[in-house]
Amino acid sequence: MQRRIKFEYIAIEGVIGVGKTSLTKLLIRHFDGRGVFEEVEQNPFLADFYQAPQRYAFQTQMFFLLSRYRQQQEIPQRELFHKMLVADYIFAKDKIFAYLNLEERELFLYEKIVKLMERDIPKPDLVIYLKSTPEKLMANIKKRDRPFEREMTFEYIESLNHAYNNFFSHYNDTPLLIINSINMDFVNCNADLNTVVHLIEQHDQRVFEYHS
Repeated sequence: MQRRIKFEYIAIEGVIGVGKTSLTKLLIRHFDGRGVFEEVEQNPFLADFYQAPQRYAFQTQMFFLLSRYRQQQEIPQRELFHKMLVADYIFAKDKIFAYLNLEERELFLYEKIVKLMERDIPKPDLVIYLKSTPEKLMANIKKRDRPFEREMTFEYIESLNHAYNNFFSHYNDTPLLIINSINMDFVNCNADLNTVVHLIEQHDQRVFEYHS
């Protein structure tokens, strides 16, 4: 039986390796919902980007932008929601990577394109930002050992983590739940997953930060 909840559309965010997709799948199962998953492994430029960032940044960024836009266009109108929708990203986070990786001329073109897209993007009812540390993120990345991530550097994850923290410290598009997940294991610890579920069910503030 589907669990009743006040949020129809939830999005999980965080730096690479924080566990967004794992938590998304667990919440889908718990709330009998359905999911939207970022098409990371389908990006044909990603492995090249981690080896030569300056050369492949724009191609990588544009693939993700178009992929995310297409997915977001497939999200139904609110009156057609029959189950909770849980996504492992928000469209707005595309700019985090763009401003971190693109040069000035590329950003100029990127901004012109993204401004045309943003007005058509549905916003979640709640965004959950999973915070972590570069050390924990790198450990998780090495543990899962995806071939296209093997060239990823600690410096890149550190700069990305800083950019994410800065982005969400100013984020006000939707209600926001920030979870410090350094000491949490949603997959192997039911208590940690239950904590997240409880935070979602009780969330009634514009911004709330939970420290584990």
